[in-house]
Amino acid sequence: MTDNHASDLYDAVNSWGPSDDFFLGFAMAVPGGRVLDLGCGTGGLTIAAAKAGCSVMGVDPDHPSLEAARAKPDADRVEWIYGNSRAIPANARFDVVLMTSNVVQEILDDVELARSLADIAAHLVPGGRLAFDARDPNARGWEAWTKERSHKIVRLPGGDSHHWYQTTHVDEQSGLIDFCAHEIGPDGTAHVTCGPLRFRSEDQLRAMLSDAGIVVDEVFGGYRGEPVGHGVGALTFTGHRQ
Repeated sequence: MTDNHASDLYDAVNSWGPSDDFFLGFAMAVPGGRVLDLGCGTGGLTIAAAKAGCSVMGVDPDHPSLEAARAKPDADRVEWIYGNSRAIPANARFDVVLMTSNVVQEILDDVELARSLADIAAHLVPGGRLAFDARDPNARGWEAWTKERSHKIVRLPGGDSHHWYQTTHVDEQSGLIDFCAHEIGPDGTAHVTCGPLRFRSEDQLRAMLSDAGIVVDEVFGGYRGEPVGHGVGALTFTGHRQ
């Protein structure tokens, strides 16, 4: 699978939806604000925030995703940086920080996530706001990651692909879930990409935010203000720096 194909597939599978509306609205609540999109991926939301008038920095540790973001229309409105939270320039200050697409679940180690949250707090202005999402382990979303329940046909520049997820191992005690993303491309070639995610509870995430000096304002179960347990299986946090 080429880097371009992987980026096209990601964008097609993760098309604009309610979560993007939520996070874009959160960013736009500070008119002309300085916004950091940490874990910006292929940059769809990042560029949308810039086009809405925000001053935006996108940071991501995946080089192909960042290159795909840089190649999109209006990408020159964004300052792009390769790396994780340690790559944020020391003097950068933000009114809003976003971590979307459940990116916190890709940070498997608690120490590393705690460091990322501390870095965010250090770069937020006093009262600056943070929003991020993660999957609620109580919703047991990994149970839906089967071919029967997650299969979709994805339209790509080279033709239609078949795509689905398959859970391969579950450790509920640690919250580590192994899964594979499967694709059968337009030419019939099969691609499989596997990796783990970390599911953390609302209480765990609240404690980590508190340790980082970030006050939790609200937690939703989705992206339309639903209470936890009554949305789409999400834990959508908003908070601010003390």
